[in-house]
Amino acid sequence: MVKRQTALKIRKAHRYLGIFIGIQFLMWTISGMYFSWTDIDEIHGDQFRKTEPVHSSFTGLLSPSEATQMEVKAVELKEIAGEPYYWINHSMLHNARTGEMKDGLTEAEALAVAKRNMRDDLEVSGIEKITTTGKHHEYRGGPLPAYVISYDTSENIKAYVSANDGSFRTLRHRDWRWFDFLWMTHTMDYEGRDDFNTLLLRSFSLLGLITVFSGFLLWFTSSPTVIKLTGNKKKKKKKRSKAKKF
Repeated sequence: MVKRQTALKIRKAHRYLGIFIGIQFLMWTISGMYFSWTDIDEIHGDQFRKTEPVHSSFTGLLSPSEATQMEVKAVELKEIAGEPYYWINHSMLHNARTGEMKDGLTEAEALAVAKRNMRDDLEVSGIEKITTTGKHHEYRGGPLPAYVISYDTSENIKAYVSANDGSFRTLRHRDWRWFDFLWMTHTMDYEGRDDFNTLLLRSFSLLGLITVFSGFLLWFTSSPTVIKLTGNKKKKKKKRSKAKKF
């Protein structure tokens, strides 16, 4: 049977470990429940986008090699405000009819790109051009500069359009921001969100395992059934040792 002093030490260690990592355990549980009860397509904001943007057909286009004097290694045809453009070598935007190089989008063109992708019933409340984002910005990692189109909705929807190539990059809304915050607390990556190999996460995972094992050990040392069984075994051993002496 475990000594009373040892049992008290185990109980004390388990209690303090529980207090120390209890909040993180709570956040893991809450975030896990949220992830399991939400539709990832809704988190992405698919309900605010058109199911299939209408694509225009164009005629009289130049060959991509005619639009630029540089060697063409990659090309993509884009529609910007009803006009065709070639996005060449991931760096240059040329009018596909005239070959003229375009130096980024205007606000009106960015709004036209957003309109092709977003639902028609959403009303624009503002537009802003951003050139930098912080580590915790909702558009972190996206190509810059970019236009942020805000919509007058309770979900606080914002759409992001690349100012360089005219592509509709992404949209953010209230539920996505909740998901992002909870994902941060779940991974414990408070910088980039997606690193599962941080020292902090490893440390808390190990402490969590120790807490669970200390709980099992505490149950073992304080369970009346276990104490009774170990006590009976000791009594039997004593009786056997006394019987051997005689």
